[in-house]
Amino acid sequence: MKRMPVRFRHAAIVGKYQARGIRALLEDIARFVSDQGLEVSFERDTAENIGVTDFDALTPAEMGERCDLAIVVGGDGTMLGIARELARHNLPLVGINQGRLGFITDIPQDRYREALQAMLAGDYEEEHRAMLEGGVWRDDERIFEGFSLNDVVVSRGATASMVELRVDIGDEFVANMRADGLIISSPTGSTAYALSAGGPILHPRIGGWVLVPIASHTLSNRPIVLPDNEEVRIEIVAGRDTSANFDMHSLASLLLGDQVRVRRSQHKVRFLHPRGWSYYATLRRKLRWYEGVV
Repeated sequence: MKRMPVRFRHAAIVGKYQARGIRALLEDIARFVSDQGLEVSFERDTAENIGVTDFDALTPAEMGERCDLAIVVGGDGTMLGIARELARHNLPLVGINQGRLGFITDIPQDRYREALQAMLAGDYEEEHRAMLEGGVWRDDERIFEGFSLNDVVVSRGATASMVELRVDIGDEFVANMRADGLIISSPTGSTAYALSAGGPILHPRIGGWVLVPIASHTLSNRPIVLPDNEEVRIEIVAGRDTSANFDMHSLASLLLGDQVRVRRSQHKVRFLHPRGWSYYATLRRKLRWYEGVV
């Protein structure tokens, strides 16, 4: 965790524009940020879908060139989508939670003013989160490329039976697994799908990821925590309508022999939090670990 007293000049607003009534909230945030002395722009899809015309509308690439901060309003899905776009630009992200869980959008909507006022003045805590990257290879040719902050999931089709997957890590064969699928999760994604499939929670500062079978045919196929310095290859040995999903992007109808390859990305996501933010407090709050405490 780093504390870096830097003031910001130009903030971009990104919102879950499908949410009812979000325009008024986004415009309130934009005016508040402007009142703190920053130039304000909107992410283009957000501006076009809610009808904002009083501020510049920028693509993610333009945000990376012109802005030094992105304020993301919505749930974790909204943050995942824009984080993948902005990581390559090293643009820091602040999350205001309008969703339900909010593991990575951590500022409550009703307390954004006091949180942002201090953070925009340079009083915040910063952390970097690892990302996954890779793709699907067919006959030694890459046919799909993806980036993930949460996870990469290889899974069977909705109406198909389980799949058989060969797993290699680096130069070493690990296992053949028959299951509904397999999850390769970053520490950030360990509280998402991997957790519901029985995987462990990884602290974000751990340099590793977790491999989690989904409804494995063999009970001895258990989740395993791996170092993140080697490539993981998953080959489709048997099964129909298998798909590969990199966070919010997927490729369906994989063929037998196709390989999903995953490695640590050179890019990291920069999250900014209010001073005093705690990962453990987030877990207590979101997973209700405080229940039963007097």
